[in-house]
Amino acid sequence: MSDQACASCADKGKCDEDKRLNQALCRIKRKIVVLSGKGGVGKSTVAANLAAGLALEGKKVGLLDVDVHGPSIPRLLKLTGIQPGLEGDMMLPVEWNWNLKVMSLGFLLPDSDEAVIWRGPVKGGVIKQFLENVAWGDLDYLVVDCPPGTGDEPLSVMQLLGTKAQALIVTSPQAVALDDVRRSVTFCRRLDNPVLGIVENMSGFVCPDCGATHNIFSTGGGEVLAKDMGVPFLGRIPIDPSVASAGDAGEAFLAIKGQSPSALAFKDVVAKVMAMAPADQADAPAPAAPATDRPAPGGESSKLTVAVPTAGGTLCAHFGHCETFAVMDVDTATGTILATRHETPPPHEPGVIPAWIADLGVDVVIAGGMGQKARDLFEEKGVKVVVGAMAAAPEAIVADYLRGSLTTGPNTCDH
Repeated sequence: MSDQACASCADKGKCDEDKRLNQALCRIKRKIVVLSGKGGVGKSTVAANLAAGLALEGKKVGLLDVDVHGPSIPRLLKLTGIQPGLEGDMMLPVEWNWNLKVMSLGFLLPDSDEAVIWRGPVKGGVIKQFLENVAWGDLDYLVVDCPPGTGDEPLSVMQLLGTKAQALIVTSPQAVALDDVRRSVTFCRRLDNPVLGIVENMSGFVCPDCGATHNIFSTGGGEVLAKDMGVPFLGRIPIDPSVASAGDAGEAFLAIKGQSPSALAFKDVVAKVMAMAPADQADAPAPAAPATDRPAPGGESSKLTVAVPTAGGTLCAHFGHCETFAVMDVDTATGTILATRHETPPPHEPGVIPAWIADLGVDVVIAGGMGQKARDLFEEKGVKVVVGAMAAAPEAIVADYLRGSLTTGPNTCDH
């Protein structure tokens, strides 16, 4: 947007903020977001060692920890108790070594035992500040460690970084983790972000005495899932007690156990990431996403269908009590609503409306309130759910969603 346009804009402050964010992101060649649909799979360990591994290869790397409620990166890299410096109105990230800069909410909390009780809009604002108000400088890679799931933090990160950001998804071999990882892949596809690949963590156990690998949790599930979902498989990392002890001691595992089976597996993942997302070809196309019912990025890829439950012309507090669904075809590239139609839903019975919505080709439902079971049913149908939206005209709600400025509050029906 030109300076002249900004001068006449009704919200010049937002234009200035967007300009500042874009200026910061333009200095970062590759953005890799580490996701997992399931907690406890070692996602932060993978993120920390990926960033450290890239830095040890001579790359300029930033590591951003956006796990607001459980920031663990400072401990994993032995940076607890350190506070970022200030230079004017910019925060200076903490340096792990001269190639790796780190930022985490954990650096800013006065008491590590204090719970962070924030809702979505506040978390999104903090994440934006970590991108635009931190002096990252010129980076080959920015690695972002997200909390598990497909909630506020991953959604905010992807929307702020844009569709060139690539996802690295971490799973463990168990079926319960693999089910959640499928949702992470679908989440990325709905946002038109390419999946760089899947890493299977905790794949077998390395005996510290004999060096043999035993498949405690089974193995190979991540690779099977990658083939099933049509995304690259980046490798298996076996369980090694040294990984846990290194994390507790605040040491990057790759830096102290360079020739162990787990370290070699980590190094192989790092090598594949550099090959598939080379920093010296930042403008090259990302790995092709698999064929789905939605087009690949480019051309028609920006088309999305969003549904909002309404009553009396505004958002209905509970989706099951609505009169109609306002179904809008939108273009995420231009942030415009292309067409709107109103559909009368079937009776509110378990599983009926999610199946009906999926049959309409809807990608996202924005609701005021929705119970967890209903949300799960929507997700199983490949429909993303956003809850906590405030009462307003559906067109205004969708317009805010496309701009990344949708304000959400409490889920008004969380049963």
